[in-house]
Amino acid sequence: MAKEDKDGFSRDRRRKHHHWLVSVYYADGEKFGRVYTDKDKATRFAERQRRSPVVKTARVTQVS
Repeated sequence: MAKEDKDGFSRDRRRKHHHWLVSVYYADGEKFGRVYTDKDKATRFAERQRRSPVVKTARVTQVS
């Protein structure tokens, strides 16, 4: 019996690669999003944004 994938993204055969959304929330209430196909690049971008004093939070989520 194969173990079920909890998010279901790995079983979608239409996708050649996953997409990672970086959501950046600023202190003034603005929001910015950027999509990457490489998780490492998305994580590095989020870390770089978190260093800015005007950024409240930056998170990386898998969207496909």
